[in-house]
Amino acid sequence: MDGQERPLRQWPAYAEKAVIYQIFLRSFTLEGTLKAAEKMLPYLADLGVDIIYLCPPVVSDDDMDKSHWSERQRKSGLDNPKNPYRIKDYYHVDPEYGSDRDLREFVAAAHKHGLKTILDLVYYHCSANAVFLKEHPDFVKLNEDGSIRFGTWHFPELNYENPALREYLWQNMEYFIRDFDFDGFRCDVADNVPLDFWEEGRRRIEGLKPGGIIMLAESSGRREEQYEAFDLSYAFQCTYKTLEVMEGKISLKEMRRAMQEERERMNGARVIRSFDSHDIANDAYETRIERMVPLELTNVALAMDFALDGIPFLYNGQEIADGRRHSLWANREYGKNLAIGWEEAVTERGKARMAFVKKLIEVRRALAVLTRGSFDWLENDRDEHVLSFVRRWEWQIMLCAFNYSNAPQMVRFAPGLSLGGVFRLCIGADVQGDVLRLAPYGVAWLECDFPA
Repeated sequence: MDGQERPLRQWPAYAEKAVIYQIFLRSFTLEGTLKAAEKMLPYLADLGVDIIYLCPPVVSDDDMDKSHWSERQRKSGLDNPKNPYRIKDYYHVDPEYGSDRDLREFVAAAHKHGLKTILDLVYYHCSANAVFLKEHPDFVKLNEDGSIRFGTWHFPELNYENPALREYLWQNMEYFIRDFDFDGFRCDVADNVPLDFWEEGRRRIEGLKPGGIIMLAESSGRREEQYEAFDLSYAFQCTYKTLEVMEGKISLKEMRRAMQEERERMNGARVIRSFDSHDIANDAYETRIERMVPLELTNVALAMDFALDGIPFLYNGQEIADGRRHSLWANREYGKNLAIGWEEAVTERGKARMAFVKKLIEVRRALAVLTRGSFDWLENDRDEHVLSFVRRWEWQIMLCAFNYSNAPQMVRFAPGLSLGGVFRLCIGADVQGDVLRLAPYGVAWLECDFPA
């Protein structure tokens, strides 16, 4: 294209203003079932989210041979053999969560409440007892002696050099769109699967639901993934550096530097914005971020995620500041109490977080500058404590500033910048002449004027 970047694929219109909410069934309710989660759908609709991402509910391997368990599974100490990401049967729901019918009814109920639903696909690896291996041993990579080759996490890696394996999985994608009415997929370890596989899979499912499919890649982030296959990917640098800043492990300047490197590499590709997920919650074996730092600090990070370009992403329970330990291997039989503490929702802390999340969703949805606007860093004289940037769309200009410190900050920007305008989100912020005053953990979304 004459040296110019190839354009990204057009994504569904509903995605632009969307907020994604991840449901990990084992932690979402004490029952850990699809039916129990279905009862929570009106609550999620009221919260204001748009897209539900459902972690894998399909049959996982119950083999007790720990040589096939990942290090994380052993470290959990729960002795649950079933890893939701070690798939035994791609075509049926695990009885732990319910039935195939329950999954269909869950998606139908989500749609009734105006919620799109995407399913987690785990196509990089499978279990050593996958149902297809007896008939198709060459669906996985093999050693020279014909034995299964175990890769990352001690799981068999799927063999994408085999056209029959590809066809099997493409039909699996079609099955969940056609028979369950899913709206797309979140694709686990997507960059370990050949991109041309995803591109063909996207073409096939688009034929079943034209213009309505959304695809999220769990990947390190490659712009070319979004030419044909995916609509958005993870922004891991932003995610993990935000956590490290809150934990006091790195400086705010280091976080911004890492975020900028990621932006340059992605070159305009679309991303999710988050600092929690099933992986992050699982690996917080001692204490989670919501218990490590003040609520006000995690609110700063949430406000930043909602103001950045991208799609905000909430992990289940984050909207009530849930800080209980979660585990990929905890369910009603193992580690029974490792689920969301929904009683938090009626505490002052939980109610404050809920109101804050609703406000973030409401304001972001109302302002095109936050969903369509360009992004530029904005230099300030307190950059060791305050992160600032500008979003622009047509006549709207939004200055966004975030005080990550527990001290008040008097912030000055470039000469000539007018701070006159309207606060669209204000936490301990006000303007005095050319100074933006931010209280400890203060946040400002200020719609203002810039010189021409």
